[in-house]
Amino acid sequence: MKSNYIQRLIEQGEHQQQDFKYKITDAPKLAKSVSAFANTDGGRLLIGVRDDGEVAGVRSEEEIFMMHAAAYTFCRPQPSIRFDTYIVNGRTVVIATVPPSEQKPIYALNKEKDERHAYIRIDDENILASPVHLRLWNEQRSPQPIVTTFADEHSLLLETLQNNAPQTLNQLTRRTRLPRQLVIKLLARFVRYDLAQWKYDAQQFLFSAR
Repeated sequence: MKSNYIQRLIEQGEHQQQDFKYKITDAPKLAKSVSAFANTDGGRLLIGVRDDGEVAGVRSEEEIFMMHAAAYTFCRPQPSIRFDTYIVNGRTVVIATVPPSEQKPIYALNKEKDERHAYIRIDDENILASPVHLRLWNEQRSPQPIVTTFADEHSLLLETLQNNAPQTLNQLTRRTRLPRQLVIKLLARFVRYDLAQWKYDAQQFLFSAR
């Protein structure tokens, strides 16, 4: 039964909420996947499964240690994560299940732990979160309500979004001539209150009016 369950998951392939990992050789790299799932809709890592769906198995205790290191040593704040072990045709497959975090953003640290980056999951890829995502998450975590007075810069940015094709953050900054940090803040507010939306296209984030 467990073997059939794993096979059904493998048949789904990699997607927004599922990723295959053949082997774990780099805990910080694995932490990127944990960050991406936690910052998006959650998901699961099938560890011991090749990209083509072949079950290779987890080969050593060191790999299992690296899984835990990725979740608890190289992610900040520490995400919630569950590890389940299955035996498929004599080979060990570990499923790491990551629920969506209520404490976004979850950052992945580098090996030296002197840099951190937050990721989101788009289709079957882990994508570096934009400054707008970071601002939005930080505001959502604030216990204080956000009070916004609609001013000229709000109108300027909203009109720019409404009257043009979807644009990058840099394009909006140049077009409106507003300070970059102000554009980030306003875009985060607009997305939060459903006045604007974003999409990821051609390896860049694009923003447009709702």
